[in-house]
Amino acid sequence: GAGFLALSPLHAPAPSPPQQPSPYYASSRCFLNPLHLRIDEVDGAELASEEVGRAAAAGRALNEDRLVDRDRVWALKREALEACFRAVGRPGPGPSTWGRWCATAEVLGGDWRTWPPGTDIGAASAERAAFHDWLQEQLDRQVAAVGLPLVQDLAVGFDPGGFDAWRWQDQLALDWRIGAPPDEFNRAGQDWGLPPFIPSALTAGGYQPWVATLRSVLRHAGGLRVDHVMGLFRLWWVPRGGSPADGAYVRYPAADLLDILATESQRTEAVVVGEDLGTVEPSVRTELAARNVLSTRLLWFEDKPPERWPEQALAMVTTHDLPTIAGVWTGADLDGQRSAGVPVTEDGNAGLLAKLAGLVDDGADLPAVIEAAHRALARTLSALVAATLEDVAGVVERPNMPGTLDTWPNWSLALPVPLEDLVASQSFAAAAARLARLP
Repeated sequence: GAGFLALSPLHAPAPSPPQQPSPYYASSRCFLNPLHLRIDEVDGAELASEEVGRAAAAGRALNEDRLVDRDRVWALKREALEACFRAVGRPGPGPSTWGRWCATAEVLGGDWRTWPPGTDIGAASAERAAFHDWLQEQLDRQVAAVGLPLVQDLAVGFDPGGFDAWRWQDQLALDWRIGAPPDEFNRAGQDWGLPPFIPSALTAGGYQPWVATLRSVLRHAGGLRVDHVMGLFRLWWVPRGGSPADGAYVRYPAADLLDILATESQRTEAVVVGEDLGTVEPSVRTELAARNVLSTRLLWFEDKPPERWPEQALAMVTTHDLPTIAGVWTGADLDGQRSAGVPVTEDGNAGLLAKLAGLVDDGADLPAVIEAAHRALARTLSALVAATLEDVAGVVERPNMPGTLDTWPNWSLALPVPLEDLVASQSFAAAAARLARLP
């Protein structure tokens, strides 16, 4: 019954350990993460069946632990993928810049800022570069073969030590980081560790990084979610050595950036969703609506009932940064915040709990609460309605806890059941039918 599949960013990390857990802190937004490859469907898998079988068996053992160890997963998959690549024996075209950068990073590490001065990626192993280019070919083919329309996710930035920062370093303010000012939800503010583009340099360069990034993420996409879409208007710059409270807003050429976004999305006939949560200037939503960019509406944040939410929006209960339905209803999210050292307000999640309680009768159990929340979403007139897999599965932990580094397993908690089992379950089918407004 699902009409589309919205994904976290598929952006590529550096090929060397440690593998970055957050998809919002990638080495490049223009390439895809080979961790997502289905090895049994790549070229050469049948010819390298022994290596593929070993990786599958080892992977099943890793799946016994809900904590995802990306370094071990990548080591297993890389070994099998290398065997498939050798079995194909296809040289392909000359190595790309991306391929040579990855081959260099395998030797010198994934942070170009630590490389010896004058490092020439052209001297990298041509065979290793060809392997990384081949991985991207396989990813492109598998993404194109997905049956449902995909809503891709574009992160607001990238790793300052990664490929995109290396490629566009002359247009970046590498001594600054973007984030968010202190507010009622994050009293210390936020530092995302991502380098900002210099507005004048972007303009002088004809917005080439923005165009290249959009064309990459819109390939095979039925839609695009733009993370922190307010960043097209202004970004909070945090100085090196300073805290978010020391930062300031820097304006961007929003009209140009939005026009390019509209042009590129129209070329691929993709719907665009702006993640406009948090501190939003009044003019932002007006400008987005004028270009048919959908807004984002969450049950957790809205005071109006879903029936009064705007049509030009994506409607959801929550996001990856916020509590799950089960986390609020059971109190586990508050426990998680406290254990992670996150400051908790006096009323905690009382407001969210009241929203859920208003949807059900006294004594309702968790499955009934999840169903009621999704039924409430289904009453909205918003163009797109979506549920998280965590909510469908009744997961109590949120995927990401803002404000934490090593006190919460951010982006590292697997679903409690295999994805194939969840998608085949009655709860998944029922949620999809409800959100599709089926009887």
